[in-house]
Amino acid sequence: MSITAEQLLQLFPKAAPLLPWLLPAMQARGVDTAIRQAAFLAQVGHESAGLTRWVESLAYSAQGLADTWPRRFRNAAGKPTALANQLAYQPPAIANQVYAGRNGNGDEASGDGWLYRGRGLLQVTGRANYRRVGDGLGQPFEAAPQLLAEPRWACESAAWWWSAAGLNELADGGRFEDITRRINGGLTGQAERLKLWKRAQELLAIPPAPAR
Repeated sequence: MSITAEQLLQLFPKAAPLLPWLLPAMQARGVDTAIRQAAFLAQVGHESAGLTRWVESLAYSAQGLADTWPRRFRNAAGKPTALANQLAYQPPAIANQVYAGRNGNGDEASGDGWLYRGRGLLQVTGRANYRRVGDGLGQPFEAAPQLLAEPRWACESAAWWWSAAGLNELADGGRFEDITRRINGGLTGQAERLKLWKRAQELLAIPPAPAR
């Protein structure tokens, strides 16, 4: 069975603003079976705080920076570094520091880190990725990055990226851990992702499968 709008709202009660766009975007990109939809919704649900946050805030405390980027912001004693304390609660400065020179961004002074911070339900991040998704959807996301925070493009960008990254096929094989790694680069938030996956499977009456 395919998920209905009513079921989606059971899973994410605050998702109503996305309903005109999310389910059609999923269908258009082959996220059209219960198994694929459960995996997709678990991942986008985690990345977007239950389909409520479509722009990365980066409002980290010094400890939050140390926990999120330990190699960069945690010292040998396990405490936040001086740089973490300096950047705390300054989202533009944090973004420009941590995303400098990555995914097509310029250096810290370029401001690309903040301009191309995570947007959309799968948090597209970096100038090169904005360009890639924009090319895929025929939209000027690199020139107008704020478009990715609009409900339509927040949904369509997530479904496009999911399909382009081969995640439908991983979902078919129950390879949920591999999906997380492809989205996140690691396993950050995996416990919550798994809880959402289980809830979505139950909602769609899918027999639970072991995560792989």
